[in-house]
Amino acid sequence: MTRQLSYDDHCTEIIRQTDLLRTLINDAGGAEGVDLTTPVPSCPGWNVGQLVRHLGGAQRWTEEIVRNRAPEPPPDDQVRDLSAYADEDPAVVDPWLAEGAAQLADTLRAAGPDAQLWSPIAGSGGTARFFARRMAHETVIHRADATLAVGADFTVDEDVAIDAVDEWMELGSLPQMFDFYPGRRELLGPNRTLHFHATDTPPEAAAEWLVDLTGDAIAWRRAHEKATVAVRGPLTDLLLLVYRRRSPASARLEILGDASLLRFWLDRVSFG
Repeated sequence: MTRQLSYDDHCTEIIRQTDLLRTLINDAGGAEGVDLTTPVPSCPGWNVGQLVRHLGGAQRWTEEIVRNRAPEPPPDDQVRDLSAYADEDPAVVDPWLAEGAAQLADTLRAAGPDAQLWSPIAGSGGTARFFARRMAHETVIHRADATLAVGADFTVDEDVAIDAVDEWMELGSLPQMFDFYPGRRELLGPNRTLHFHATDTPPEAAAEWLVDLTGDAIAWRRAHEKATVAVRGPLTDLLLLVYRRRSPASARLEILGDASLLRFWLDRVSFG
C-alpha cells in the first residue's frame, strides 16, 4: 500500500498545500496574479478572495484551539461571514495566508499529536492529530476549489490524495453522523454497495474503496470487490468526486452499474 502519512506529514502538507495555493493566486492570470473576484462554482456565493479568507481564517481558528488546548470551540465568525472580503488584493492575502499556515503547523508540532482538546466530531479523537489531518485536507480541497475556479489543472500527490479519501470515508461513516444528518439513514438497505477504483495508480497503492450500506451503519474498506455501482477514474478525480467537486457525469469517470445509487449516495453524504 502507499505510504501512510504521519502527523508531521500532515503539518508539512498544511504549509505545502497553502504554498501551492499562494502560487496559484500570485501566478495565474499574469504578472498581477489571479483575479480574486472570480466566482468559485464549488463554493456558491464565494469568490476566490473569499475562499482564501475562509481557509486562512479556519487555519487561524484551529491554531487557537490547539494553542489553548481549548475545551470548547472559539467563535468562528471569521470563517463564515466573508462579506467584507469581496474585493481582495493578492499582495495582501498572500503574506497573510502564509503566516497563518506557518503558525498552525508550528503550533501543531509544538503540541504533539496526542494533545487533548475539543473536537467538532465526538469519536473522531479529541487530539491535535485530528486537526493536523483535517486541516491538511481542508487546504487540499480548497486549493482545488480555487484551481478549478480559475480554469487551471488541479493535481495532488498520490499519498496525499489517498489519505484524503481515507479520511473522508472515516469521517463520513462515523455513527454520530446520523445524528447530524438524519437523512443519511435513508442510504441503508439491501444490495447497496459502491466501489471506487483509481485507474492511474500502481497495484501496491491499493487505491480502491468499497462502501457498504447493507448493514445498520455506513461501513467502508479498502478492497477490490464487486458492487452495485462501480466508479473508475484517475485518483484525483475520485477525490474530487467524493467531495462533490467533480460531477459523476464527467467524461474522466466511468460508472458501471446503478448510477442512481451513486447519485443518491453523493447527495446524502456531502460535507466539507
